[in-house]
Amino acid sequence: MKANDAFRKFLLIWVGQFVASIGSGLTAFALSVYVFRITNSASAVSLTILLAFLPTILLNPLGGVLADRFDRRLMMICGDLFSAFGLLYMLIYYCMESLGLFQIYIGVTISGIFVALLDPAYKATVSDLLNKDDYARASGMMQLAASAKYLLSPFIGGLLMTVTDIGTVLIIDISTLALTITIVACIRKRIASGIRQRTRIQLFKDLKEGWKAVACDRGVLALVALISVATFYLGLLQTLISPMVLSFSDSKALGMIESVSAIGMLLGSAVIGILPVKRYVRALAGGFCIAGISIAFFGISTSIIIITAAGVLFFCTLPYINTSADVMIRCKISAELQGRAWGLISILSQLGYVLAYASAGLLADKIFNPLLLEGGWLAGTIGKLIGVGPGRGIGFMFILSGLSVIILGLVIWRSKTIKSMEHVAKTG
Repeated sequence: MKANDAFRKFLLIWVGQFVASIGSGLTAFALSVYVFRITNSASAVSLTILLAFLPTILLNPLGGVLADRFDRRLMMICGDLFSAFGLLYMLIYYCMESLGLFQIYIGVTISGIFVALLDPAYKATVSDLLNKDDYARASGMMQLAASAKYLLSPFIGGLLMTVTDIGTVLIIDISTLALTITIVACIRKRIASGIRQRTRIQLFKDLKEGWKAVACDRGVLALVALISVATFYLGLLQTLISPMVLSFSDSKALGMIESVSAIGMLLGSAVIGILPVKRYVRALAGGFCIAGISIAFFGISTSIIIITAAGVLFFCTLPYINTSADVMIRCKISAELQGRAWGLISILSQLGYVLAYASAGLLADKIFNPLLLEGGWLAGTIGKLIGVGPGRGIGFMFILSGLSVIILGLVIWRSKTIKSMEHVAKTG
């Protein structure tokens, strides 16, 4: 397949994922606002996010095995199609005026299960279509598509939630999935399947091969471990930013903060598309340090301007972090193991998210927020610096998280094991 033709086919798939990202971001934003409105509980928001996310990462290894055995484009179609059932389930209950927490938990879990079919197949498709010279550019574009859920969705969702209801948001999300499925289905016959013509699945053997590809390379394993720790702090930020902002403002302001902040990811992805990353370790370590500073600034004030500025800087770093890690790992794993390897890497690197989603609400509601209420243990010390009242405990959590991420960046910079991966990525 010619390089230009291959990239055009990748671009079509990318457009579909860009559209789907907007839809899923709308639903995620609307559900967080809806759940907080009916419960006034950070724990309920945290549990909703956990149930949407946990099935995906637990089943990603299986999705990776299937992506190495069957048509990867068909896997993407099935993932989008069946994940829409969870959205439809919630929409039906909303139309019946019976959408409560229980129905939301079931709906997001159903969607999360089938997203596991999509992610490994999508990532492995990049290796099917492109050569190593295009990996960094493709990775930057994938980050750009992923940024749509942060750049466009919160702004649109914030406006929608002030003039309409969550039912409209669910309909829009279902429509974006239908469009994405149509795009992938139309070009499926024009793309080689990328599988090795072995349809018999030996699950444990396949998972063992994928694990060997990850665990037997010290650089890959070290990088995945560090990313997993980082995702814990990112998960805290993702889960608690809504309760923190909504404690002193409204959904429109929250949507504005998230959308303007995500301009940083758009800028970072655009720059990588024009000037691809060449010094991966420097970009990764520097990205971690700057991201840590940004996370800390999320918590120092209730000023919308300061929070938004911190958000822009934070999102600027994500394309550099993701692209550097993606390229260094991708170049160390053979093409025939990409699906299985990415399935396992997904579950390992995102264990931090699971821990964050499971604990963030409880930490905020039961420990940190009470410390910084009027009369709380830290009201007279830390409270004098960052303020006291609802949501200030979450701000303190962000400050501690930011300092921890900075330390991770310094560890990466000093790691000889991770530095050795950069040579392979450059030379192929």
